[in-house]
Amino acid sequence: MKWMIASDIHGSAYYAEKMMKRYEEEKADKLFLLGDILYHGPRNDLPEDYAPKKVIALLNPKKKEIVSVRGNCEAEVDQMVLEFPVLSDSMLLCDGKNTFFLTHGHLYTRTQLSQFLSPGNIVISGHTHIPLHEEENGILYLNPGSVSIPKENTPHSYMIYEDGILTWKDLDGVPYDQITLK
Repeated sequence: MKWMIASDIHGSAYYAEKMMKRYEEEKADKLFLLGDILYHGPRNDLPEDYAPKKVIALLNPKKKEIVSVRGNCEAEVDQMVLEFPVLSDSMLLCDGKNTFFLTHGHLYTRTQLSQFLSPGNIVISGHTHIPLHEEENGILYLNPGSVSIPKENTPHSYMIYEDGILTWKDLDGVPYDQITLK
């Protein structure tokens, strides 16, 4: 089982195309999108080649392989054009050994998450546009960074999860960070 995890496309057809090319080359089984798929939001500049309709056309053919959560820029109208569910605030995934809580990152604080998650659980969220891996109170917090609008001089990036190893890669497929889950 191989997963690709990405966040914060923000309507950039240019970076969505690069991401989908990486998805094909990675030969991942599923693409998990952590929200903010089509729109840039009022706090972000327009990303390169801002074209939500092109992003829709890139993603919909892979609808059976894409699993998504809602970001703060998603709206009900997005669900009318995207052929895979995008309005769930979170999801819980288990790979037989690890439990992952996927969310965009704008709704739950770490204090709130620690109220219903257990030590050993893994939270994967986007929203900040900054890659991250850190542990707090036994819970591992991860962020793949942003596909189209990275912040703090970080690369346009995504994560790959395979065989208990999480690898952060730039959109050229070059790994720049990695952790092995316990």
